Amino acid sequence: MIEPVVSAAEQELFGGPLRYDGVFAEHERARLDLTMLSAVRAMPRLISSTLRRAWAADRPALLAVGVSEIGQGIAAAVTLLAVNSVMHALLGGGDPVERLRAALPALVVVAAVAVVNAGLAGLSTSRAGRLEPLVERIATTEYLEAATVVELEAIEDPEFRRLIDVAQFGAASARRMIGACVAALNGTISLVATASILTVLHPALLPMLLLIAAPRGWGAMRVAQERYASVMAWVEHLRASRLIANLLTERGAAQEVRIHSVGAFLLEKYRGMAESAEAEQKRLANGKAMTELMAAALSGLALASTYGVMLWLILAGHMSLAVAGTAVIAVRSGSASLGALVMNVNQLHEESLYVQDHERFLAEAARRAIPGSGGRLPERVGRVVLDGVTYRYPDRDAPALDGVSITLPMGSVTAVVGENGSGKSTLMKILAGLLLPHGGTVRWGTAELSALDRSQVFDRVALLTQDFQRWPMTAALNIGIGRPGRHAGQEELRPSIDYAGAGPVIEKLPHGLRTLLARMFRGASELSGGEWQKIGLARTHWRTETCRADSVLIVDEPTSALDPEAEIAAFDAIRRLAGPHRAVVLVTHRMSGVRHADTIYVLSGGRLTEQGTHDELMAAQGRYAAMFTTQAAQYAAEPHGSVPRPASPPTRKPA
Repeated sequence: MIEPVVSAAEQELFGGPLRYDGVFAEHERARLDLTMLSAVRAMPRLISSTLRRAWAADRPALLAVGVSEIGQGIAAAVTLLAVNSVMHALLGGGDPVERLRAALPALVVVAAVAVVNAGLAGLSTSRAGRLEPLVERIATTEYLEAATVVELEAIEDPEFRRLIDVAQFGAASARRMIGACVAALNGTISLVATASILTVLHPALLPMLLLIAAPRGWGAMRVAQERYASVMAWVEHLRASRLIANLLTERGAAQEVRIHSVGAFLLEKYRGMAESAEAEQKRLANGKAMTELMAAALSGLALASTYGVMLWLILAGHMSLAVAGTAVIAVRSGSASLGALVMNVNQLHEESLYVQDHERFLAEAARRAIPGSGGRLPERVGRVVLDGVTYRYPDRDAPALDGVSITLPMGSVTAVVGENGSGKSTLMKILAGLLLPHGGTVRWGTAELSALDRSQVFDRVALLTQDFQRWPMTAALNIGIGRPGRHAGQEELRPSIDYAGAGPVIEKLPHGLRTLLARMFRGASELSGGEWQKIGLARTHWRTETCRADSVLIVDEPTSALDPEAEIAAFDAIRRLAGPHRAVVLVTHRMSGVRHADTIYVLSGGRLTEQGTHDELMAAQGRYAAMFTTQAAQYAAEPHGSVPRPASPPTRKPA
């Protein structure tokens, strides 16, 4: 690996060469660690792994590819034998016309075999092209299906998250392995056929073939490795260049680019970094020329030696001119096949590493998947109780929750408050069944969460969070996706839209509920933060109103983007969602929204420090009262002149 020269621009902008901890570099030394010998040794394993996946995708197509490739190998051998017959006929004794007549049958065979070979090549290309998308689709489906059913704890684990990121390249690599495998198989069969014919013509020609082909294979691999090493060494530099280009064109930076004259500054740095990259390309081109020249020289020496051996065999009477002519054609064909084979195995080797990541992810995801079985959740549970719940994240010393107990009766509105990092979000994930506590229990009625079929628990939970998903889909689907299994037409969605006060938002959209809410697509629309939160409330209503069993609604900072009037209306709407068979849990920093809750729980440092009604907690003058009073003071009228003003600059005395 060649370390790039750090340009002055890169040093100033980034403090040196960038080194991303990115998944693209997971196997950055794959090609560099491969030699010609290890490439040939690895070929059976790589081909077998590809064949297993292709066999599962489309057996008839795979069989057709195999038959056509074997057929092409046989055709290559028959062609060489026919060429040998032609050579014998043309170089034999007799009248020229008679020699041509003698060569005619073999020429017809060569032509017929060429037609058959073209048909077999077309069949192989067609069926391999059919296999590639099937294999990629199967691998992608495996990847996505596994990712959607793992525990949330796995998703939040940095190591597993990295494995997810790495494994995403496995499907595309599995697809590319089909083409590389077919090419490698073709090269192998052609090489075997050619080597067999050469052995038949004269055993001494086979080692000469290897001597000619080896320098070509080494040269091709060396050039590829040099280019690959350069790409890996400079990939961060190139990404930094693209980063600058994106900053100059993206929407978010547009204002400062213009007002602060950032554009000219970054453009100058971009030019400096580009000049460094151009110098690397020049070095790479020179190195490629030298490598190819050396490989050609070695191959030329081997070829000259081969011709010398053939001349000696002819002069010694061990080989005829006809056989020598056939051998020349076979040697050239075989050396080309071997050089291509080395490169195809090289590609197979690299792609297989990403496919192995894919398989490793599937195994790990299966181990960490949410169990698909468990006890049945009764329709009526009465209350949900978290008793002495403890939870610790693996990358933190202190527990996120430490012995927290709360009770959520159906029909109640419960509030959970606390400063950032107090454990509120973790508590809600455990309540929803997304995380299992490391200590304590969660009970729905009398049934423990760990013993239940959690898909049934998820069906009883509705979420409305501050960062709820803004799906890049239509407005109708952004509401109806709260319960995707139910038909969500305009009439069915109307009660939820009216409940959330989202009617004016929908009416101003160019296509109403059919409007695509994704600025990334042409003709789509975008909503403000407050408008999105009304869509989110409508989605929550749609989900909760379709559940007739006892359920829990978790609302986390639902009004952060709303104006004061809309915030009051939203809190009223959320509280109305509580009913005889539904418990509402409010998690918010807006203390005015929780004062009407039936019970308020106060968390601090992962522990439950206070609980009670608003009046009880205010009377206790504890943490809740301090938080409420501090926030209320922000809205209190301050005495005239109490707002600090900037000091006047000192007056300079005249000289």
